[in-house]
Amino acid sequence: MSFNGQKLIPSITVTKPNNTAPPRLCLAAPLYIVDAFASGPFTGNPAAVCLLETPPDDCWMQSVAAEMNLSETAFLVPREDGFDLRWFTPVTEVDLCGHATLASAHVLWETEWLPGNEPGRFHTRSGVLTATRTGNWIEMDFPATPPEPIEPPPGLSDLLGSVPRYVGRTPFDLFVELTDEEELHELSPDFAALSELPVRGFIVTTRSADDQYDFLSRFFAPAAGVQEDPVTGSAHCALAPYWEEQLSKANMTAYQASRRGGVVDMEMAGDRVKLRGQAVTMLRGDLV
Repeated sequence: MSFNGQKLIPSITVTKPNNTAPPRLCLAAPLYIVDAFASGPFTGNPAAVCLLETPPDDCWMQSVAAEMNLSETAFLVPREDGFDLRWFTPVTEVDLCGHATLASAHVLWETEWLPGNEPGRFHTRSGVLTATRTGNWIEMDFPATPPEPIEPPPGLSDLLGSVPRYVGRTPFDLFVELTDEEELHELSPDFAALSELPVRGFIVTTRSADDQYDFLSRFFAPAAGVQEDPVTGSAHCALAPYWEEQLSKANMTAYQASRRGGVVDMEMAGDRVKLRGQAVTMLRGDLV
């Protein structure tokens, strides 16, 4: 598959339920809903976190994620050197997710599955990710995924509803910088058309007119079953290196300007990005 002459790295894998057999149930699996990148309830990005003793089958995890109907549901299974961690949207498994990783670390410390003074160590489809706790903040160590400039796809301005000043490609997403903040807030994309492009999602960003933030962003992923994500940690793995170069600074604070909104602190460290945020538990229960 190619995109403007460039070979694409597949970024999503759709898990289709097996209609001949129901998903195997995991009895009394603890389930939490956590607002991530949030300093208080009903802000940031809600994620479901499911704690498991043994690995379930893929069909069951996809069915749970569809039932939760949140942008991501995280599934954790303990192993000798940390936890296996997988993330599912309502329709597909994804390779990298920041807010559900933050939510997972928060739940592990809150439930004492992981002692508070120990870092979270997660084995994922994007390698080993770590999280540490500093007061009310959680810091995650993620790979940087800087965008490479490309020619805009035909009709992109019409699909987004704005003319980009820069278009790039990350391993997962299309990356777009707009001219000003007003354009970002007024975006009204054609989600059906965007879902046809061979990317996970669309990172749209601009400089911030507010001195407390270095830049703003929004994230759309209709192909993954998420029209607009409230706060997207994985998108900041691309935003951080891009704005480090534009602003000549390694430490930055950003605001994702969705309806719920959320703040992400970040620091570039070579080919890694340290993402910092807060989390609030909203619901505790069991899957039966």
